[in-house]
Amino acid sequence: METLKCCLSLHGYAVVFTVLAMISKGSPCEAPSSPECFRRGAYENTFKCEWSMNTTESDVTFDFYLNETKIESIKNNTSAEFTMERLIILETVYIWLEAHDGKSSCTSLESFVVLADIVKYEAPQKIMISRVKDNLKLRWKAAENYPALAEVRFRRHGHPNVSWVNTLHSTKTKAGTSEYWDSDTVCPQAETGSSFPNALSSSYNQLLYVLLHRSENNSVSLLSNSAYQVQIRQKSTQARKPLWSNWSPVVDVPAELKEKPDVKMTSEPVNGTLTVTLFWKRMPSATAVTGVTYILNNTQYSRGCPCVKSTQLIKNNKKTFHLPYSAVDVNVSVIANNTAGCSPPAVVHLPAVTAADLKACTATLLNEKLDRKTCLEWYELHNGVPSPENVITLTGGQKKKTRKRKGKDLKDFVRYLYYEHRCDDGKPRTVEMCLFYKKEDAPLTEPQHFSASDETHCSVNLSWQEIPYEEQRGFLTHYSLCREKISSQDERQECHNISASLIIYRLENLTPATKYTISLAGVTQGGEGPKATITINTLPENTFNVWWSLGLLLLFFLFPTMCAFIFKRIKIRICPPVPTPVIDFNSYPTKNQEMQVRKEEVHQLTLHVLPPEDKTVPEETEGMTVLRGEWDGTDEDMENERGDSRMSGDISDEGPDCADDALRSSRETEMTDLQQLENEFAMLIYRNGLVFDVKTDSS
Repeated sequence: METLKCCLSLHGYAVVFTVLAMISKGSPCEAPSSPECFRRGAYENTFKCEWSMNTTESDVTFDFYLNETKIESIKNNTSAEFTMERLIILETVYIWLEAHDGKSSCTSLESFVVLADIVKYEAPQKIMISRVKDNLKLRWKAAENYPALAEVRFRRHGHPNVSWVNTLHSTKTKAGTSEYWDSDTVCPQAETGSSFPNALSSSYNQLLYVLLHRSENNSVSLLSNSAYQVQIRQKSTQARKPLWSNWSPVVDVPAELKEKPDVKMTSEPVNGTLTVTLFWKRMPSATAVTGVTYILNNTQYSRGCPCVKSTQLIKNNKKTFHLPYSAVDVNVSVIANNTAGCSPPAVVHLPAVTAADLKACTATLLNEKLDRKTCLEWYELHNGVPSPENVITLTGGQKKKTRKRKGKDLKDFVRYLYYEHRCDDGKPRTVEMCLFYKKEDAPLTEPQHFSASDETHCSVNLSWQEIPYEEQRGFLTHYSLCREKISSQDERQECHNISASLIIYRLENLTPATKYTISLAGVTQGGEGPKATITINTLPENTFNVWWSLGLLLLFFLFPTMCAFIFKRIKIRICPPVPTPVIDFNSYPTKNQEMQVRKEEVHQLTLHVLPPEDKTVPEETEGMTVLRGEWDGTDEDMENERGDSRMSGDISDEGPDCADDALRSSRETEMTDLQQLENEFAMLIYRNGLVFDVKTDSS
């Protein structure tokens, strides 16, 4: 082999231009390329040399030379690594290869270099991408702890025949944390983008990133609703002779997730378990070129209760899950996630599920041994409302010391809402809800806004507001209501208990025109609290009202009596009473004999008319005043008899005129009295055999 060399001196370094005239030994072969040697960083101790050769042979050996010294023979490989101890790195050397391909051999051109000046980075790997507000951010692990120069090329996804668009960018560094290397890290917002796997680690805990705006120097035009393909290569900005790294693998960049998922929800609480179903529309296809997953996150149930996962990764657009009851509203968020970032969260609200009438706890599992399927929760109440920030949770999976320490965190005299959850057949279920005090004491304050209204002479309305929960320090068993006359020293204070659920009470049986002191205090198992006190004056008794009441009372008793009397009189007038017949039952057969029909009997009726006291009747006319006749039972017979009597009188009375006048006057008087008597007896006639023996004594 014949070699022609030309050397120049430049800044103290020998720059050698070498022209090699290759002389083949044996059969000719295609010479390999000159070796390219470098290290991955300025402080790396290992150098890597690479070359290429077009050959069809499968068995090729390369001899690597540093100056004229053979360093190593490499078989069937186009690269080799050497430690810095085997090389001369600070001086100019020439390196070359001799290839042995079957029976032929050939050499490469010599390359004069200073190995310490050459740095070639690795191609960017596992590139993180994120798209925010029409900008594209590319991030990868830094080779060294300072920025590098990057060349980025991109084209529309799904258009392989379109030419690449190349742009140069100076990278920026950003301190990396473990969150960037955790592939399971939830994406809270699009800024975090995808994540690095834990397997990646570096002595330089830095990230390089390039921010491509939508329009930069009129050469970059990125549409947020379009997907792209991207490649990156980089080189050092600190080395004297940096080399471009190889191109990174093609990275698919999906479109930006600008819209939150359109989530619908149904929930149903049954037997202590809240069954929730979420469903939503699929995201646009441009956002799904690398796939879209959905992150279901509920931070309220991240306290370690069994059967409950705080974060779930969902690949489809529907999810049904089960939750135990909660004392507070639960916010469940659904986030769409692709390799470019996350969508805004779609938040659905699950209302709190509590019993309508919560009672005081009779027993809890605070000091009991818990199995791994049990979870206990205590929500601290503020103004009767559970606080999601102040929750104490005990689970069977916690260590005994942890449970004991958390149990001591429960405060005395503070009201809690207690929940007991269990995991049955893989589903969480709430088995107990009640109000809890670790320790009780007497209330700190009196009932609020204690006042009186609507005073009368004997009663008054009392109203108040209940003692605040924070001040009760226990369950109110009742209120103690006391009253005392201020003007009386002999009468003692009178107290009685009223229900703890009341806030309005009517106090009665008070003395008119009297001044009272009334007090009210809440009572718990820990004792009686402070008293709220008011002073009232009852009204004087109204005498008019007393007489009015007495009058109404008297009218109440007299009115029925008068009504009964009037009714009885009207009844007698309209329906006169019928006399009871006198019947001799002894004259009738006693048994098995037919009742005989008694015939009507006619009796004589004798009427005596008394003459007036101031008038004497002559003896000859006295006998004429007595009328005797037979009673045939009819009015017509009586009239006939009276007619006969008158006719006989007329015939027998013949005499002087005075006698005739006296007799006529006596007859008229007799007829008038007799007619009146007949009218009275006509109403008493009974036509069924009754006998009326009516006689008037003439003496």
